[in-house]
Amino acid sequence: MELEIFSWAFAVALLQIVFIDLVLAGDNAIVIGMASRNLPNTQQKKAIIWGTVGAVAIRAVATLLVVHLLKIPWLLLVGGFLLLFIAYKLLVQEEGHDNIKAGNSLWQSIRTIIIADAAMGLDNVIAVAGAAHGNDLLVILGLLISIPIVVWGSTLFIKLIHKFPWIVYIGSGVLAYTAAKMITHEPKIKHFFEESALFSWGFIAFMIAVVVLAGIVTNMVKRSRSAIISNRDSA
Repeated sequence: MELEIFSWAFAVALLQIVFIDLVLAGDNAIVIGMASRNLPNTQQKKAIIWGTVGAVAIRAVATLLVVHLLKIPWLLLVGGFLLLFIAYKLLVQEEGHDNIKAGNSLWQSIRTIIIADAAMGLDNVIAVAGAAHGNDLLVILGLLISIPIVVWGSTLFIKLIHKFPWIVYIGSGVLAYTAAKMITHEPKIKHFFEESALFSWGFIAFMIAVVVLAGIVTNMVKRSRSAIISNRDSA
Protein backbone atom coordinates (compact mmCIF):
# COMPACT_ATOMS: atom_id res chain seq x y z
CA MET A 1 0.00 0.00 0.00
CA GLU A 2 1.63 3.22 -1.21
CA LEU A 3 1.25 6.24 1.06
CA GLU A 4 1.58 9.87 -0.05
CA ILE A 5 4.16 11.67 2.09
CA PHE A 6 1.94 14.70 2.75
CA SER A 7 -1.21 12.76 3.60
CA TRP A 8 -3.17 11.95 6.75
CA ALA A 9 -2.55 8.23 6.16
CA PHE A 10 1.22 8.80 6.16
CA ALA A 11 1.04 10.99 9.31
CA VAL A 12 -1.13 8.44 11.14
CA ALA A 13 1.20 5.57 10.16
CA LEU A 14 4.22 7.59 11.36
CA LEU A 15 2.56 8.32 14.72
CA GLN A 16 1.67 4.64 14.95
CA ILE A 17 5.32 3.64 14.45
CA VAL A 18 6.58 6.16 17.04
CA PHE A 19 3.96 4.97 19.55
CA ILE A 20 4.91 1.32 18.94
CA ASP A 21 8.58 2.22 19.50
CA LEU A 22 7.61 3.97 22.75
CA VAL A 23 5.51 1.09 24.06
CA LEU A 24 8.25 -1.42 23.27
CA ALA A 25 11.06 0.84 24.54
CA GLY A 26 10.93 -0.49 28.09
CA ASP A 27 13.33 -3.34 27.38
CA ASN A 28 15.72 -0.91 25.69
CA ALA A 29 15.89 1.24 28.82
CA ILE A 30 16.49 -1.80 31.05
CA VAL A 31 19.19 -3.20 28.74
CA ILE A 32 20.97 0.17 28.55
CA GLY A 33 20.82 0.69 32.32
CA MET A 34 22.03 -2.80 33.25
CA ALA A 35 24.78 -3.00 30.63
CA SER A 36 26.35 0.33 31.66
CA ARG A 37 25.75 0.30 35.42
CA ASN A 38 29.38 -0.52 36.32
CA LEU A 39 30.88 2.34 34.30
CA PRO A 40 31.83 5.81 35.59
CA ASN A 41 29.21 8.49 34.88
CA THR A 42 31.25 10.02 32.04
CA GLN A 43 31.56 6.68 30.26
CA GLN A 44 27.93 5.73 30.95
CA LYS A 45 26.73 8.55 28.68
CA LYS A 46 29.06 7.37 25.88
CA ALA A 47 27.92 3.76 26.31
CA ILE A 48 24.26 4.82 26.15
CA ILE A 49 24.74 6.97 23.05
CA TRP A 50 26.98 4.64 21.03
CA GLY A 51 25.24 1.49 22.20
CA THR A 52 21.89 2.92 21.14
CA VAL A 53 23.26 4.18 17.80
CA GLY A 54 24.61 0.70 17.03
CA ALA A 55 21.41 -1.02 18.15
CA VAL A 56 19.20 1.34 16.14
CA ALA A 57 21.37 0.91 13.02
CA ILE A 58 21.01 -2.88 13.21
CA ARG A 59 17.28 -2.55 13.90
CA ALA A 60 16.83 -0.18 10.95
CA VAL A 61 18.52 -2.61 8.54
CA ALA A 62 16.54 -5.55 9.97
CA THR A 63 13.25 -3.65 9.71
CA LEU A 64 13.89 -2.58 6.11
CA LEU A 65 14.68 -6.21 5.25
CA VAL A 66 11.48 -7.42 6.92
CA VAL A 67 9.44 -4.71 5.14
CA HIS A 68 10.47 -6.24 1.81
CA LEU A 69 10.29 -9.86 3.01
CA LEU A 70 6.65 -9.27 3.96
CA LYS A 71 5.91 -8.86 0.24
CA ILE A 72 6.58 -12.60 -0.21
CA PRO A 73 3.27 -14.53 -0.42
CA TRP A 74 1.83 -15.64 2.97
CA LEU A 75 4.58 -13.96 5.04
CA LEU A 76 2.31 -10.97 5.74
CA LEU A 77 -0.25 -13.41 7.18
CA VAL A 78 2.39 -15.21 9.27
CA GLY A 79 3.83 -11.89 10.49
CA GLY A 80 0.35 -10.68 11.41
CA PHE A 81 -0.41 -13.70 13.59
CA LEU A 82 3.06 -13.50 15.17
CA LEU A 83 2.44 -9.82 15.99
CA LEU A 84 -0.94 -10.72 17.55
CA PHE A 85 0.94 -13.05 19.90
CA ILE A 86 3.48 -10.29 20.65
CA ALA A 87 0.60 -7.90 21.45
CA TYR A 88 -0.76 -10.47 23.92
CA LYS A 89 2.69 -11.08 25.47
CA LEU A 90 3.10 -7.34 26.01
CA LEU A 91 0.19 -7.48 28.48
CA VAL A 92 1.21 -10.61 30.39
CA GLN A 93 5.00 -10.74 30.19
CA GLU A 94 7.10 -10.93 33.33
CA GLU A 95 10.51 -10.98 31.76
CA GLY A 96 13.63 -11.02 33.84
CA HIS A 97 16.80 -9.31 32.66
CA ASP A 98 19.22 -10.89 35.14
CA ASN A 99 21.13 -12.51 32.28
CA ILE A 100 22.29 -9.11 31.01
CA LYS A 101 25.82 -8.66 32.33
CA ALA A 102 27.20 -5.24 33.12
CA GLY A 103 30.28 -4.35 31.11
CA ASN A 104 33.48 -3.39 32.90
CA SER A 105 34.69 -1.31 29.98
CA LEU A 106 33.09 1.13 27.56
CA TRP A 107 33.41 -1.27 24.61
CA GLN A 108 32.00 -4.22 26.60
CA SER A 109 28.96 -2.17 27.60
CA ILE A 110 28.36 -0.95 24.03
CA ARG A 111 28.68 -4.50 22.70
CA THR A 112 26.27 -5.83 25.35
CA ILE A 113 23.68 -3.15 24.54
CA ILE A 114 23.85 -3.86 20.79
CA ILE A 115 23.75 -7.67 21.10
CA ALA A 116 20.99 -7.71 23.73
CA ASP A 117 18.87 -5.21 21.82
CA ALA A 118 19.26 -7.16 18.59
CA ALA A 119 18.21 -10.37 20.34
CA MET A 120 15.20 -8.74 21.99
CA GLY A 121 14.15 -6.49 19.10
CA LEU A 122 12.13 -8.97 17.01
CA ASP A 123 8.81 -7.66 18.31
CA ASN A 124 9.73 -4.08 17.41
CA VAL A 125 11.02 -5.02 13.96
CA ILE A 126 7.85 -6.93 13.01
CA ALA A 127 5.54 -4.26 14.47
CA VAL A 128 7.24 -1.35 12.71
CA ALA A 129 7.53 -3.27 9.43
CA GLY A 130 3.81 -4.02 9.57
CA ALA A 131 2.85 -0.42 10.38
CA ALA A 132 5.06 0.94 7.58
CA HIS A 133 2.92 -0.63 4.81
CA GLY A 134 6.02 -1.29 2.70
CA ASN A 135 7.22 2.32 2.91
CA ASP A 136 10.98 2.58 3.64
CA LEU A 137 10.74 6.32 4.39
CA LEU A 138 8.21 5.64 7.17
CA VAL A 139 10.60 3.15 8.78
CA ILE A 140 13.54 5.58 8.68
CA LEU A 141 11.54 8.61 9.90
CA GLY A 142 9.92 6.56 12.67
CA LEU A 143 13.28 5.30 13.93
CA LEU A 144 14.90 8.77 13.70
CA ILE A 145 12.10 10.28 15.78
CA SER A 146 12.29 7.40 18.25
CA ILE A 147 16.08 7.53 18.86
CA PRO A 148 16.09 10.51 21.26
CA ILE A 149 12.98 9.12 22.96
CA VAL A 150 14.63 5.74 23.55
CA VAL A 151 17.93 7.28 24.72
CA TRP A 152 16.60 9.95 27.06
CA GLY A 153 12.90 9.29 27.54
CA SER A 154 12.39 5.53 27.77
CA THR A 155 13.00 5.36 31.54
CA LEU A 156 10.50 8.20 31.99
CA PHE A 157 8.00 6.31 29.85
CA ILE A 158 8.47 3.21 32.01
CA LYS A 159 7.55 5.26 35.10
CA LEU A 160 4.53 6.61 33.22
CA ILE A 161 3.39 3.07 32.38
CA HIS A 162 3.75 2.01 36.03
CA LYS A 163 1.65 5.02 37.07
CA PHE A 164 -0.93 4.55 34.31
CA PRO A 165 -1.05 0.78 33.49
CA TRP A 166 -3.83 1.33 30.93
CA ILE A 167 -1.22 2.77 28.53
CA VAL A 168 0.08 -0.78 28.00
CA TYR A 169 -3.40 -1.91 27.00
CA ILE A 170 -3.60 0.90 24.45
CA GLY A 171 -0.17 -0.14 23.15
CA SER A 172 -1.29 -3.76 22.90
CA GLY A 173 -4.40 -2.61 21.05
CA VAL A 174 -2.27 -0.65 18.57
CA LEU A 175 -0.09 -3.72 17.99
CA ALA A 176 -3.19 -5.90 17.53
CA TYR A 177 -4.59 -3.33 15.07
CA THR A 178 -1.32 -3.37 13.12
CA ALA A 179 -1.32 -7.18 13.13
CA ALA A 180 -4.92 -7.41 11.93
CA LYS A 181 -4.23 -4.90 9.14
CA MET A 182 -1.25 -7.01 8.06
CA ILE A 183 -3.52 -10.06 7.83
CA THR A 184 -6.20 -8.20 5.84
CA HIS A 185 -3.53 -6.96 3.40
CA GLU A 186 -2.13 -10.43 2.70
CA PRO A 187 -2.40 -10.61 -1.14
CA LYS A 188 -3.57 -14.25 -1.10
CA ILE A 189 -6.68 -13.49 1.01
CA LYS A 190 -7.00 -9.72 0.51
CA HIS A 191 -10.02 -10.08 -1.79
CA PHE A 192 -12.12 -11.53 1.06
CA PHE A 193 -11.70 -8.32 3.06
CA GLU A 194 -12.02 -5.97 0.08
CA GLU A 195 -15.51 -7.27 -0.68
CA SER A 196 -16.93 -5.73 2.51
CA ALA A 197 -15.55 -2.85 4.58
CA LEU A 198 -17.82 -3.97 7.44
CA PHE A 199 -16.27 -7.45 7.38
CA SER A 200 -12.73 -6.01 7.23
CA TRP A 201 -13.17 -3.56 10.13
CA GLY A 202 -15.20 -6.13 12.05
CA PHE A 203 -12.30 -8.59 11.80
CA ILE A 204 -9.82 -5.91 12.97
CA ALA A 205 -12.04 -4.93 15.93
CA PHE A 206 -12.52 -8.61 16.84
CA MET A 207 -8.76 -9.27 16.84
CA ILE A 208 -8.12 -6.24 19.06
CA ALA A 209 -10.84 -7.34 21.48
CA VAL A 210 -9.55 -10.93 21.61
CA VAL A 211 -5.96 -9.87 22.38
CA VAL A 212 -6.88 -7.27 25.03
CA LEU A 213 -9.48 -9.50 26.73
CA ALA A 214 -7.07 -12.48 26.69
CA GLY A 215 -4.46 -10.29 28.40
CA ILE A 216 -6.95 -9.08 31.02
CA VAL A 217 -8.17 -12.63 31.79
CA THR A 218 -4.60 -14.00 31.99
CA ASN A 219 -3.54 -11.24 34.38
CA MET A 220 -6.64 -11.84 36.55
CA VAL A 221 -5.83 -15.56 36.74
CA LYS A 222 -2.19 -14.79 37.63
CA ARG A 223 -3.23 -12.39 40.39
CA SER A 224 -5.72 -14.94 41.73
CA ARG A 225 -3.06 -17.67 41.84
CA SER A 226 -0.57 -15.33 43.51
CA ALA A 227 -3.16 -14.43 46.17
CA ILE A 228 -3.90 -18.12 46.85
CA ILE A 229 -0.17 -18.96 47.16
CA SER A 230 0.40 -15.92 49.40
CA ASN A 231 -2.49 -16.89 51.69
CA ARG A 232 -1.26 -20.48 51.82
CA ASP A 233 2.28 -19.37 52.78
CA SER A 234 1.02 -17.03 55.48
CA ALA A 235 -1.29 -19.67 56.97
